[in-house]
Amino acid sequence: MSLPMATDGSRRERRYVVQTFGCQMNVHDSRRIEEVLTAAGYTQAEELDDAELVVVNTCSVREKAEHKLMSLLGKLGPQAGAPSRRIVVAGCVAQQEGETLLKKAPHVDLVLGPDNIPELPALLNAAEAGAPPTARTVFDDEDPRFLRAIPRGGSEVTSFVTVMKGCDERCTFCIVPTTRGSERYRPADDIVGEIAQMARGGVREVTLLGQTVNSWFDPSTADANKPRSRRAPSRSEFAELLHRIAREVPELTRLRYTSPHPRHLTPDLIEAHAELAIVPRHLHLPVQSGANSMLRRMSRRYTREEYLERVRALQERVPGTTLSTDLIVGFPGETEEEFEETLDLVREAGFVAAFCFKYSPRPGTPALALGDDVPESVKSERLQRLFDVLAVQQRAHLDSLVGQTVQVLVEGPNDASTSRFTGRSERHEIVHLEAPAGVDPTGQLVEVTVERAFRHSLLGRMAGATIPEKPTPRPQRRRLPVVGEAGA
Repeated sequence: MSLPMATDGSRRERRYVVQTFGCQMNVHDSRRIEEVLTAAGYTQAEELDDAELVVVNTCSVREKAEHKLMSLLGKLGPQAGAPSRRIVVAGCVAQQEGETLLKKAPHVDLVLGPDNIPELPALLNAAEAGAPPTARTVFDDEDPRFLRAIPRGGSEVTSFVTVMKGCDERCTFCIVPTTRGSERYRPADDIVGEIAQMARGGVREVTLLGQTVNSWFDPSTADANKPRSRRAPSRSEFAELLHRIAREVPELTRLRYTSPHPRHLTPDLIEAHAELAIVPRHLHLPVQSGANSMLRRMSRRYTREEYLERVRALQERVPGTTLSTDLIVGFPGETEEEFEETLDLVREAGFVAAFCFKYSPRPGTPALALGDDVPESVKSERLQRLFDVLAVQQRAHLDSLVGQTVQVLVEGPNDASTSRFTGRSERHEIVHLEAPAGVDPTGQLVEVTVERAFRHSLLGRMAGATIPEKPTPRPQRRRLPVVGEAGA
């Protein structure tokens, strides 16, 4: 794509910002949007007010994210003082709303579905040439495209790599099958090749992404005429993928994945956790509810007992593994007894963290037929009780680590100090660490002695470092926010 012409005949620079609402998949998509725009000659603006192009990458898993989008679009309208600014809405809300969004927000120039990111430069070029506002929301079912991440010259320690997209689970509360389509899988050779490229560029931790990431299989070796069974598999091709990555990309320090489905936590995937040192001792495994009656209404296709049996098998095979999860309160028909079963499951599983949400009706989902019959005040009260139980468990877990030595992959400096850095332990705890004077451990796996536990993180020191009473301030650079909404 060529840049627009200025009045003097030169090529006019176009600056952009991308604002992200959503889960890790949306963050990944935003990075690919940035790379597509950069390749087309755009440059990233430091501030929103400096941008001639604003891309809002959206999430529709929760109603709250849609409200945030519409509020932001109102602020970006022509009355905001930048009538020539182009506005693109991408992501799940774009896919869900399509042409309707152009009617709701007439100042939006382009509505772009997740599968249409590669087309963004051409669509912007058409807009510059006078094309009317456009909605481009076509799934790439026949020829799935997976944009390869571009290494950023050693500035990234962690990165995401997509292995599949879409979802076939059809949970009754979830809009993802509508906004992301049916499951499409990426060939193993492409996945391993991208990870190897990222590792050569300095990335040391990769998180494999997919709506039901552990249902992945290699489409290049599958029989295209033989449909996959929707029953829980007895073996996991995903486990074989983990083994291959560990074997063929030795530069990689850690290999995580999110979000798996409990049905696909198979014995051989559990064995991969036990056999591969590269796979950390932590698993985020969404459960949504602890009551079998609720799980049936949600169409989760496992029972409470099956969930606990699988996580116990993992923890027995890999001692010390911690668990986090996703939970919904106030799903249609939820009784106090069913909610108490969820609290009981939280205690029994010992979750150290969770993404917890009040149920919100999503357009086109089967749960709409059940009615939204739990009062908002009851949802709020239950959500707080759930947070309270989780806070106790998280604090007890973090307190238990004080005095211990943990391995931390250092992700970069802490903005508040010239000698303090931040990373994550192998069990995914956030660790702030003091490094010896003059030492920058970014990208390294270091041993840290934990000195203190905070509400959601740990503070420790590397060998030879001391923790000052008041860290020396570091000049801070303002960054545009990522607005988080975890997936279901």
